[in-house]
Amino acid sequence: MLNKLEEIEDRYEELNRLLSEPEIMENLETYQKLAREFSELEKTVVSYRKYKKMGEEIEENKKLLRESDEEIRRLAREEIGELEKRMADVEHALRILLIPKDPNDDKNIFLEIRAGTGGEEATLFAADLFRMYAKYSELQNWRIDIMNQNETGVGGFKEIIALIEGRGAYSQLKYESGVHRVQRVPTTESQGRVHTSAVTVAVLPEADEVEVDIDPGDLRIDVFRSSGPGGQSVNTTDSAVRVTHIPTALVVTCQDEKSQHKNKAKALKVLRSKLLDLQVSEQQMKISEKRRSMVGTGDRSERIRTYNFPQNRVTDHRIGMTLYKLNEILEGNIQRIIDAVSAHFQAEALKKQMGNENWPKNAGPS
Repeated sequence: MLNKLEEIEDRYEELNRLLSEPEIMENLETYQKLAREFSELEKTVVSYRKYKKMGEEIEENKKLLRESDEEIRRLAREEIGELEKRMADVEHALRILLIPKDPNDDKNIFLEIRAGTGGEEATLFAADLFRMYAKYSELQNWRIDIMNQNETGVGGFKEIIALIEGRGAYSQLKYESGVHRVQRVPTTESQGRVHTSAVTVAVLPEADEVEVDIDPGDLRIDVFRSSGPGGQSVNTTDSAVRVTHIPTALVVTCQDEKSQHKNKAKALKVLRSKLLDLQVSEQQMKISEKRRSMVGTGDRSERIRTYNFPQNRVTDHRIGMTLYKLNEILEGNIQRIIDAVSAHFQAEALKKQMGNENWPKNAGPS
């Protein structure tokens, strides 16, 4: 671990030197790439230097323990105890910083929301969830582009797929994948009984073209007339596009744009990300049968959260967190949940890392 930190510090110094060289400064693409790397390493290097400085101060105080003056020895012991506590905190922070970063964290995402069990009530809750994520995206200053939607006559969604563009979108929302359950009294319920419905959410990182190579010969493209409530172009032109990836049988439909070409381009974007997700899932399955694509991190088969309207309650089942602020959460104020879930999986990764390494076992916050 210490060797790794030394390597990071050396690289940080090298980048600092490179960023001041004229030929690098003249090449904007290279400069931006190196500046990004420099920025990503800075927090780790600052913490490591603080860690080393504390270690040096502890050694200096240990020398004072050999002094004949009892008062000096007492002060040195107190200083050593305080420094060791602070050093443990910094060590804990360094461990977290050295957890391998998910390469997809800075990517845009495709958010897919589908109504599950519960009929019309599930479609209405799918619309509520989409609005929640849209509100959250607005708070983050992210851009939302609807790729496809299958709207019902009551204002719900059987399915809606949107591209959310913004720095860190995947890192913030990647743990939202899974089954979201709603408990409330439907408007059609005459006897006031609470019904339970379910909606599935999938969060996929947007795939770059270089990551997924699609052979045009593997695609079947079908065009048809758009369907759905409202819209001047609905049912008037063959603008909707269905793309089938023959080797995997994945099907993507897009009918949100008036232009067939735009719908095709959007559908291919979604397909590319689905194929990347499939590749990741297959890789993870090979690593371990028990740890599939998102094991313990929001696998889509998991029931991850319940939204109980009568009690104004939201419960995240993965971390046992309950908040009686459902009305606020549906307005997009979900950062507290996102942070708590992220901290949980970060702690799990840290546990695994500590089990595999030989740092002092007293590491961690005091």
